[in-house]
Amino acid sequence: MKFMTTIPARLNESKDKLVILDQTLLPEEELFLELDHREEIWEAIKMLRVRGAPAIGVAAAYGLYVTARKIETASTEEFVAEFMKLKDYFATSRPTAVNLFWALDRMEARLKQEGDKPVPELKHALLEESEAIFQEDQEMGLAIGEYGLSLLKPNMGLLTHCNAGGLATSGYGTALAPIYAGHAKDYNFKVFADETRPLLQGSRLTAYELHKAGIDVTVICDNMASIVMREGKIDAVLVGCDRIAANGDTANKIGTSGVAILAKEYGIPFYVLGPTSTIDMNTPTGAEIEIELRDDEEISMGFGKRTAPKGVKTYNPAFDVTDAKYIDAIITEKGILRAPYTESIKKAMES
Repeated sequence: MKFMTTIPARLNESKDKLVILDQTLLPEEELFLELDHREEIWEAIKMLRVRGAPAIGVAAAYGLYVTARKIETASTEEFVAEFMKLKDYFATSRPTAVNLFWALDRMEARLKQEGDKPVPELKHALLEESEAIFQEDQEMGLAIGEYGLSLLKPNMGLLTHCNAGGLATSGYGTALAPIYAGHAKDYNFKVFADETRPLLQGSRLTAYELHKAGIDVTVICDNMASIVMREGKIDAVLVGCDRIAANGDTANKIGTSGVAILAKEYGIPFYVLGPTSTIDMNTPTGAEIEIELRDDEEISMGFGKRTAPKGVKTYNPAFDVTDAKYIDAIITEKGILRAPYTESIKKAMES
């Protein structure tokens, strides 16, 4: 399967800076930022310059490496102490996407595995681990794409919400991976992309990368999902995920749960696609998932001009939780999981 978009988070050739595509400027401008200071990397994650759960994990791992490599000490004990300060700092950037914490914990585990080795060797181990996370993310997208495609047929109409493509990962995406896999096999999908208010990840990012790949994509406003379903234009819904609870409840971009409820009403299969790194076995149900609340102006100044009166209150949760009962399958790199999810998820994680 051909790679369809620009890698959103990677290392530069010298392997001393994190390079990200600033997604806040898309689709009008492709600007790459080279970052190696902890504050600017934290800001890039917080302000959605890099976004999408898998891509956040990759960026966090690389960010932890490029900042840790600048720690100037020959003492292993001092290096580990400074590393932990960096890890804890990056963990404060986004609360909902579990891949952030998964990647940071994995980097810490690798450091502990190395024991009391000299600092240069510890830094090299962190480089190896961050690059392994990047490579595995690409392989994950390929596997999810093939498993997801097995549930689809040529000429289907597909609805997706937010952006869960190459721009949200380091390769082929999650929810968009089956679309890319089908495109390579001339499946002739017709994709409908919810614009995904308030930050328009669907119209700015999903439409951008699908159109760039030559895939038939139509942008609709979020409140148009019901009519396109009623008109028979949608055969399946594909969405990504930022955290999956142990029972299958799934946090994804705000508006996802409404799409899932509509799909159930119209008898349309609703599929969640994501890596097992997004599954949080320490979170029993969706009720325990912390939902990030974002700035008022994302709503009141969402289009670069005032769209709500000054001083009016806003409520701006970045995510919502879709109950497992609305999800027809969870598609991971390890296979297709079905209800009861408490059992299928546990089995997948044990493998």
